[in-house]
Amino acid sequence: MKNVMADYKGVQQARKEDFSRRKLEELPTELFRRAEQVESLDLQVNQLKQVSLISMLVNLKELFLSWNKLSEFPPAIQELGDLEVLYLNQNDIERIPNGVFARLGKLRQLNLSSNRLGELPCDLKQCGRLEFLNLSRNRLQDLQAAVGLPRLRELYVDHNRLVELPAELFLDTGLTSFQAAGNRLQKPPEEVCAGGLKEVRSYFGQMGVGAKVEHTRKVKVMFLGSSMAGKSTLCRSLRVGYAEKVAVSDRTVGIDICEVVREGVQMLFWDFAGQEEYYLTHHVFITPHSFVILAVNLASYSISEPQSFKDNVSFWINNVLMRVPDSVVLPVGTHADQCTDAEFADKKEDIRRKTEAMLEDRRSKLEQRISNIKEKDDPTLFSEQLKRLYQLTTYNLKVLDIMSMDCTKSAEIEKLQEQVLKHVQDRDLFPNLEKTLPRSYQVVESSIRDLIKKKNIPEHGIMAIDELQQCSIVGELDTEDWHCILRYLHRIGIIVWYEEIEALRVKVFTKPSFLITLFKTVVRHDLARCLEDLPRNILQKVNSLGRHKGTWVSDLKSKATLPNAAIAALVHRTLMQQDVAKQKRLVSALAGSRNKEGELVCLLRHFDVCLPTKLSNPLNPNAQEFAQGETWSTSRSSAPTLLNQGSAFLFPGYLKDTEMVRKMWGEDTMEDIRINVYFLPEIPYGVFHRLIIRACSLYSSYWVGSDCCLLGYNTTLVLLRRESEGEDQYIQIRCKRPDKSDDFRRSWDLILTIMRKLSRLAEQWPGLYQIVSSPCREPDCLHDFEWSDFGKLDGRDIYDAVQEEKLLCNNGHRCRTELLFPKVPSGPKAASEQPITHHNITTGHTTVIVNQFPLPESH
Repeated sequence: MKNVMADYKGVQQARKEDFSRRKLEELPTELFRRAEQVESLDLQVNQLKQVSLISMLVNLKELFLSWNKLSEFPPAIQELGDLEVLYLNQNDIERIPNGVFARLGKLRQLNLSSNRLGELPCDLKQCGRLEFLNLSRNRLQDLQAAVGLPRLRELYVDHNRLVELPAELFLDTGLTSFQAAGNRLQKPPEEVCAGGLKEVRSYFGQMGVGAKVEHTRKVKVMFLGSSMAGKSTLCRSLRVGYAEKVAVSDRTVGIDICEVVREGVQMLFWDFAGQEEYYLTHHVFITPHSFVILAVNLASYSISEPQSFKDNVSFWINNVLMRVPDSVVLPVGTHADQCTDAEFADKKEDIRRKTEAMLEDRRSKLEQRISNIKEKDDPTLFSEQLKRLYQLTTYNLKVLDIMSMDCTKSAEIEKLQEQVLKHVQDRDLFPNLEKTLPRSYQVVESSIRDLIKKKNIPEHGIMAIDELQQCSIVGELDTEDWHCILRYLHRIGIIVWYEEIEALRVKVFTKPSFLITLFKTVVRHDLARCLEDLPRNILQKVNSLGRHKGTWVSDLKSKATLPNAAIAALVHRTLMQQDVAKQKRLVSALAGSRNKEGELVCLLRHFDVCLPTKLSNPLNPNAQEFAQGETWSTSRSSAPTLLNQGSAFLFPGYLKDTEMVRKMWGEDTMEDIRINVYFLPEIPYGVFHRLIIRACSLYSSYWVGSDCCLLGYNTTLVLLRRESEGEDQYIQIRCKRPDKSDDFRRSWDLILTIMRKLSRLAEQWPGLYQIVSSPCREPDCLHDFEWSDFGKLDGRDIYDAVQEEKLLCNNGHRCRTELLFPKVPSGPKAASEQPITHHNITTGHTTVIVNQFPLPESH
């Protein structure tokens, strides 16, 4: 969306009038003394309820009325025939009468977002010059009034009540930017819209006149819950239709997938392992609008222990809420046969009461946060945060009443089957269940299923895209249409296609379960034992000896690292167990070799599960290794897939302590620059470890622990630390106070780089909300200096956002601005007490030279 301030360009300063942020309840009289001269008027962030005299500004071209209290569309605006830019967002307008836009034929930009509009006036299409139209966060049910705008380039309709989009908006039009997230779209499905304009146009192109249409009913059913809660037993029993107990030795490792069809509804069952180690990859496969069956072991659940509710219920609901906030959760109490009727009734009521309180607490916190921002002197500084908050309030995670279950009785399984089907067919719970698709989409999906059923696809299910297209029975599809269909099938979980990974761009996993098998080769709870059990014939395939296993296990336990040879060996064994070891080319590509990265490692790195450690010669960190017959130079090759002999990968998720990081950092002081990034409702599992990987990939000097990480750049140290205070969870970023004024820019550049990495990472959790603040620097003061939206900006603007040299907290303490927000101080600062020294630093997994590095006094 275009920035509001960009709309001011091209208007002479003498013809602008700015009355924003003045708490006005009526138009100022001085405005009309030169009414004919005013061409641009800014009335944002006031308390205006009507602007009837605005029609006197006969030459007005730009009008900004955002952030006011307008409940009706101002009728006087239709008198402004020269108006080109109109912003009415962030008001309470419920309807716009017909006839208004017929008189605004010169309008180029119109922003009506964040109002209460239920429909659009039919004369909107008479704004023939309209290029930009923002209708997000309203209550619109159709967009037919927007069809026929010949110059429309940007259209935003996020978070409305749309079920269908008009094809005429996309076919043979000049539209270049479009967003429609947060609707209940069936035509085209939300999974198509997620691909952007290109895929929407492909969809409607294949839905052309005479084309055959399919109506499908599909839902993903995810089984979640703590380890040994009975998820696998529930999943398998529901699949076969009777009680089928799963032995402890046969419990899920990673994720199991199967398909069940009941009364025309296709249900994809995904059974997620409950062990903590697997959470790192769970988020990859959790998709929107899912039906979550949450298994809760009632026999071990304790009413009197708050941790029991957190581990068995709230942890899972919060993670669903953050990742797929529009889903439906059905808690199923397993092992109910081990509880008396009274115990079950008490535990059921406790879970219901605490769940409702948890969701209500989240709702109230969001509403309070919105209220707090609106009450600020200038809420526009927090406009992006407010949009995010409004978006979060539109999500509606539904938690159904808990069911009791004795998984040993087939009658209980049949009862659960009936309930699952009943809930899935409820349109209020699953408005997106039914989808309208071009027949080609369904033909491709059915063709892939037939190929698998007839075993015309290899057991592992990996196929080249071109080969798959030749095998599929579809009509004439060009390459782009074919790719659009594959992307749709990827989003709904039928296939997996990582076109963004160069090494895998030409391959499709037609059996997602095999991909999960690959993941659990390395991401598993018993990885050390798997390394110890590697047989000699597997070790020989990666040119390793039996004695190497001890080193691999030791490095994993002490430093959370695995050499490439160990990963390759694990992949070889997995593929041998899957009976694909004879396909040498496939095995070689997936496993890699001692010196070359395999495709599994590409996937693990893509999802921020591991990080290649940077090995270097302490005499010259940038020098490449000498190899006979090859040209030698002082700069290391940057080829990403070529590894040095013995290269290893760091898996932060397996780290157990923080001793090395704390030793290198030293003591915290009140002089440190501190930023706290709070997460509501909590920090998603694995986010901190993924942030570590993204941050460490930027810098050659780093020290990593289980809940903290230290990054070094020249003389600057930045510490990342996961913290919690009561119910508040946050990631703290600390930096030693620079010695010189000129060094503040470098310190803040490094901090902001990490914050941008964290912000982009958090975008993968739509139901997550962040608050960024800098604590007051006075000891024992609890006041925070809150960051506004400028914390997301790039470039020099962020350093100009706060002009004051000092800021005053609510308790009257003065703090230097450059110690709270990105800013370069105007005057010199006191020299640091720490001496500048030169040190060689050896960490557990890398040796680097760090010049002019200030070590803590304790060292």
